Amino acid sequence: MPSDNHETLKYWLVSAQNNWKTAEGLFGLKRYDACLFFCHLAIEKLLKGLIVYRTSQTPPYIHDLPKLAYTAGIDMDDNLEKELEIISSFSIAGRYDSEKFDFYKLCTPTYTQKHKIMCKKIYLWLKKMYPTI
Repeated sequence: MPSDNHETLKYWLVSAQNNWKTAEGLFGLKRYDACLFFCHLAIEKLLKGLIVYRTSQTPPYIHDLPKLAYTAGIDMDDNLEKELEIISSFSIAGRYDSEKFDFYKLCTPTYTQKHKIMCKKIYLWLKKMYPTI
């Protein structure tokens, strides 16, 4: 990871953008569970970059989006917090074998499209919080 805040912030932003492109590609390939996993990863990285930007601190090594948003100083209403909790579950289900098959079955095209739209809204909103890099 880069050593100065500008380069670190750029790293998180570019990495998030790459993960978002991967999520979009996986949706096109009908790899719906992996698509949602990468949606989570893109949002997680934007939040971690915002932590660096707003606090000059190293982000915590966690995947919990509401906690990351809180650490980044994001104002959350109940709806946003609930959406971030749902998206956080995509990370757990994508990482741990005991959850993978259940998550795979849940990720129908309709389910995935609905949640990808929700993720995109949050992803684009968070990107607007970044300074021009």
